[in-house]
Amino acid sequence: MINLKATTIKDIAKKCGVGVSTVSRAINNHPEINEDTRNMIMEVIKESNFIPNNSARNLKLSDTKTIAVLIKGIDNPFFQNMIKVFEEEIQNKKYTFILHRVDSNQDEVEVALELIKEKRLKGIVFLGGSFSHQENKLQEINIPFVLSTIAIAEDVDKNLYSSVSVDDISESKKIVDFLCENGHEKIAILAYDSGDRSISRLRVEGYCEALKKRNIPINKNLIRYTYDSLSAYTMENGYNLMKELLEEGEDFTAVYAISDSMAVGACKAILEYGKKIPDDYSVVGFDGLDISYYYNPSITTIRQPVEMMAKETTNILFDLINKKSKHQHKVFEGELIVRDSTSKL
Repeated sequence: MINLKATTIKDIAKKCGVGVSTVSRAINNHPEINEDTRNMIMEVIKESNFIPNNSARNLKLSDTKTIAVLIKGIDNPFFQNMIKVFEEEIQNKKYTFILHRVDSNQDEVEVALELIKEKRLKGIVFLGGSFSHQENKLQEINIPFVLSTIAIAEDVDKNLYSSVSVDDISESKKIVDFLCENGHEKIAILAYDSGDRSISRLRVEGYCEALKKRNIPINKNLIRYTYDSLSAYTMENGYNLMKELLEEGEDFTAVYAISDSMAVGACKAILEYGKKIPDDYSVVGFDGLDISYYYNPSITTIRQPVEMMAKETTNILFDLINKKSKHQHKVFEGELIVRDSTSKL
């Protein structure tokens, strides 16, 4: 019995003395292929009675120039301007941009590894979330990647990854120092999940360090964490935590919300409680979102240079892709913007 084995795209590539991706480009009429090479491949295909199937056609993905931005916390408005810059910068480089949401209960590295196989990615930006992976997990990612606005454990070898961020501890100290200099010592902080190992933890750490430096006792009742059932850094979180704090009758004169969205929610709870801002309570946020300016009263905040951070993220990623540099770590400084929501005690 004769075994008639079907001709494959690999067979065509071998006969032509080219790679499988080159055959795929010829089949799909890709512009980046020499005309003589294309004609030669198509002639061999014709002689071999080879019929391209969907799998062969999909091999063109191996030659696509695609970069994925994996975002954890897509409901955080802070990321919107960054995403816009990522898309523009990546497309300007003639690469395809993919935005992929990672749910809070998903492992972003596992998601990334699946995407690398499925989309044949050239690079990845990890945006947001709590990145607490060990070195062996990072080593599984075999394409260039950058952690943007993500804190990672200090004991992880910095030669394994690139990063772009602000110094959350330092910026948090800056805003607490500002409140203290205006006479506030009883300062509440509204933070995300107490088990968080990323940005929220660092901002709470900065808050505590600033108070300790001034010998101001830390009242743990004034450190409030969101509930797991709620999304991080939202107005809803800020509103609920502030309402809870007020109803419990805690003694404080200022509140530091670790995001502008949470600060807006906190302001609503204060006003509903019949109190005034900043007469009764001063309120500060973090991020520098547009809403912090347009809210009434406008909210004192730390502005992060989001556009610059997004551009630097893509610059580092393309340097890695083009093998122009090894891993880099860029830390930006935030700017304290003083507005109407704060006053001297």
